[in-house]
Amino acid sequence: MNTLPASSRPYCPHCLRPASACICHCVVEVDNRVDVLILQHPLEQHHAKGSGRLLHLCLRRSRLLVGDSFDLQELEAACGPMAGAWLLYPPTQPDAEGAATPAPVGALPQRLIVLDATWRKSRQLLRLNPWLLRLPRLELIEPPASRYGIRKAERDDQRSTLEATACALQQLDAGDTARYAPLWDVFDRFVELQRRARDHGMTARTAGAAFARHAAGDALAAPPARQAGAAKKA
Repeated sequence: MNTLPASSRPYCPHCLRPASACICHCVVEVDNRVDVLILQHPLEQHHAKGSGRLLHLCLRRSRLLVGDSFDLQELEAACGPMAGAWLLYPPTQPDAEGAATPAPVGALPQRLIVLDATWRKSRQLLRLNPWLLRLPRLELIEPPASRYGIRKAERDDQRSTLEATACALQQLDAGDTARYAPLWDVFDRFVELQRRARDHGMTARTAGAAFARHAAGDALAAPPARQAGAAKKA
């Protein structure tokens, strides 16, 4: 369930940012061919540097659910069967989490499940949701270097949720970089504005407003029809 922060300040119910820093009008629609289900850890829901919500608002075919434990039957009742779904997650060695089954080469999943969490919290999600361990895992093949310089990673091969998903969708879509180029453009601008906020000691509210002005100036505004569509997403 997506909830607004407990605050007297008005918040946008769609991007979950302060109303003065709403970025909904900056969202671009990306017509992804594979459905994406984002399982977001609660600590990421209102993280200023998190990219999961931005990803969700941009993808035409996506669903975002917040929690740390997801009952499989309830999840399938809400989102449809998980049969044929793949998990976007690095392969693991046989350990407490179990050995991962690689996704079959040359096939496509019915749905791609993405964990929006830190590396440590993503392992927690796996432990709390053992059904995820039974899913084939999609491994990124030679992904580009991360552009996510505003948030410290625990491993060199880690990417932000948006970066990893964009790479995965391109990989599944036979390397169709043009389809996902707008997603990268929005992400680059988001990172740049967050970096400026950090360097100049700006508040998150000021940074968000600056991002909105910057994105609007670069003609990244979504068409009016997308605004209505984004509002209906979970």
